[in-house]
Amino acid sequence: MCRVANSEKEINSGDLTHIDQELDLVRGLIASRFKLDGVSIDVKTAVHPLLDLIAVQIDSELIKRKQLGVRLTLPYGSPSMAAASWSQPDRHRTEMLKESDGLTRLVRTIDAERYFVSLTSQGGRWKRANEHTFVLTPGDESGSVQFVLSFNASSPNHDFPDAHTAFELSGEYWKNFWSTGGAVELAESKDSRAHELERRIVLSQYLTAIQCAGSLPPQETGLTVNSWYGKFHLEMHWWHATHFALWNRLPLFEKSLAWYQQILPVAQQLAQSQGYSGARWPKMVGPGGRDSPSPIGPLLIWQQPHPLFYAELCYQSHPDAATLDRYKDIVFETASFMSSYAFYDVKRDRYVLGPPVIPAQENHPPRETWNPTFELAYWRFGLEVALKWRKRMGRPPIKDWVRVLRGLSALPVRDGVYLAHENCPETYTARNRDHPSMLGALGVLPGGSAQPEIMRRTLHKVLKEWQWEETWGWDYPLTALTAARLEEGKIAVETLLMETAKNRYLANGHNWQRPNLPCYLPGNGGLLYAIALMSAGWKDGPRRNAPGFPADGSWKVNTRGLNDKLSQNF
Repeated sequence: MCRVANSEKEINSGDLTHIDQELDLVRGLIASRFKLDGVSIDVKTAVHPLLDLIAVQIDSELIKRKQLGVRLTLPYGSPSMAAASWSQPDRHRTEMLKESDGLTRLVRTIDAERYFVSLTSQGGRWKRANEHTFVLTPGDESGSVQFVLSFNASSPNHDFPDAHTAFELSGEYWKNFWSTGGAVELAESKDSRAHELERRIVLSQYLTAIQCAGSLPPQETGLTVNSWYGKFHLEMHWWHATHFALWNRLPLFEKSLAWYQQILPVAQQLAQSQGYSGARWPKMVGPGGRDSPSPIGPLLIWQQPHPLFYAELCYQSHPDAATLDRYKDIVFETASFMSSYAFYDVKRDRYVLGPPVIPAQENHPPRETWNPTFELAYWRFGLEVALKWRKRMGRPPIKDWVRVLRGLSALPVRDGVYLAHENCPETYTARNRDHPSMLGALGVLPGGSAQPEIMRRTLHKVLKEWQWEETWGWDYPLTALTAARLEEGKIAVETLLMETAKNRYLANGHNWQRPNLPCYLPGNGGLLYAIALMSAGWKDGPRRNAPGFPADGSWKVNTRGLNDKLSQNF
């Protein structure tokens, strides 16, 4: 905002008093209230549910006096967390295409990128202040202005609604969102932490819906800030979005799965360039699917079976020929790579993963690492899924897939617990930080490879010895999933609510990690996956209400609309 009567001077946060802001989850509206020079200002903001569009309404006596306006400045791009650079005006262009009462159309050029911006207003008018800045000044004495800011990548004359209609559409969308899909209520629980856990559940549903349900896999901070140069990490897509399937919101997940089909030729080319068959999925990428330079990314493999997991989620939700046809290429090409990647150890007559390889716990030297526990279990799970798809489609099994599946190395065990990988110098060393990924073999996965009692000892050792201050937000639901499947409900809940810096959830629901990483959506998505499994149950699990919660009566879990089909198979 700016002071119109004072050369359009910008208003800073320090100029405001009596600040109050509330998010209306039911309607998707943010109501902001504050005072400037003792005069109240009310701002209502919403985002269109389907378009790249922001709608705003401002009401104040200062609007009526024509003393308050809105300043819009369009920045240059930046790889920084803010994603914007305000000090390089000569490196981008903002051109006026149309200016008339109530409508301004712009074309923006940033390096090789070009997109269109439209500004509308009611109760005021936009005017250009400088090359990249526009100011909305009040046009009457109604005391209210509304405006819409709309973005479009392809058309300068795109149609869009006015602010009032956008508010209504937002309300309709969120009413439908909360009225459908799954719900978990903990209000009748005796445990004093139930309210906090339910708060995290509700806000995580909102945050992942707005940030993790687009046409592309999201980056780890979603659309809030710019992390890892704006790239999304495919190993994290599982933690961002698989929960949508369990909460009966599969379409929100499937929107991003089409992207894997789009970049399949790129993934096939990557595999071929390395001497493998099938499709090798990259790690840190942009929309084009090209793997980014990294000392870690090219050696990471735990994202490879993810598309098989995703496809099986879709099939178990909709077990029909259309689902099989839609994802068959992704399934078969993924399995083909996985089969060719496994190395045959002639001396021990087995198939080995690596070296070099970097497991999900990224602090192991790649040349000295092979057969990481979680990845081995995931390879087995993925090949089994691919062979099931062949059978469902009436096709014969691929002999190489069967051979690798039957010959995969056993999960590495020492001192009665699972190792991070087969070549760990000790059971656990100073490397007991980052992700306790070995737990995922019976937690993220429904089992099959991992032995429950060995995993139980592994879980308790991790809880005792892990450096939790050096973990990440999704490590807590990872651990809770393993505890739940082992019917250690008390541990599952305690892990989800463990008081550490990396498991901190802010008032707005964001999973805080550190000062320069104020939100981390894999934590939110992982929490929702764990809660759904703990509430609805899991494959071969006990058939009682909320089997992943303590059975001592301290927790009362009421559910509605969770995807029961998946609780029987995952």
